[in-house]
Amino acid sequence: MQEEQVDSDVAHSGLQSLLTARQVQGLLAIDRSTVYRMADDGRLPAIRVGKQWRFRRDEILAVLSAAPSWDARSDQSAVVPAAAIVDRDVAIAATDVAANLLGVMMMVTDMAGQPITAIANPCDWFIRNSTDTEAMRSCVTEWRELANAHDFAPTFQLGELGFECARSFIRSGHELVGMVLAGGVNPLGTTSTELYSLTESERTAVLRALPLVASAIAARIPAKVDQSMGVTR
Repeated sequence: MQEEQVDSDVAHSGLQSLLTARQVQGLLAIDRSTVYRMADDGRLPAIRVGKQWRFRRDEILAVLSAAPSWDARSDQSAVVPAAAIVDRDVAIAATDVAANLLGVMMMVTDMAGQPITAIANPCDWFIRNSTDTEAMRSCVTEWRELANAHDFAPTFQLGELGFECARSFIRSGHELVGMVLAGGVNPLGTTSTELYSLTESERTAVLRALPLVASAIAARIPAKVDQSMGVTR
């Protein structure tokens, strides 16, 4: 565990250059429990200020530059209608509750597979590989392929990384603007401890819940969206 004890008389100017866990959560687009876990086991460079984790800005930016962008807001060239019109707070709340109840990891992406929200309830595999550039690029590629699949009903699909994902589309009028993804699931008959294992009934529950979560998020999309975004309702 990478940890330095910082005296209470640390200069105010020095403290101002440190990031909070909430700020790191926003930069890396991972939930706060994952930030704490990665700080505790040394995967994120961190120091202790009293009882709180703090993070040096330059070190976190170095981690960020080594990984693909997870926050669609940070890459304006990649922003598509979903990133502009989906209520991110609603999407985060909906996926966080559903992921923990269903025992899977969940997130919302645009139709190019680019995340709009952080991963909710990430599996151990994702936590371990979250700063691996190639692994994360492979994830985005697989999510994009799910967007391009013609089957509108959610089904579990096995990806090249060895776990299964399912998705349900978020609609704005007649347009598909994003996806709710559930993943990190062991294929039937396998028992990796880094992935979530679901029974048949639990898998069915996930597939039934996905359209409901997507509908709840879609319901908060404004009734009329600027024509320049290419989406109207």
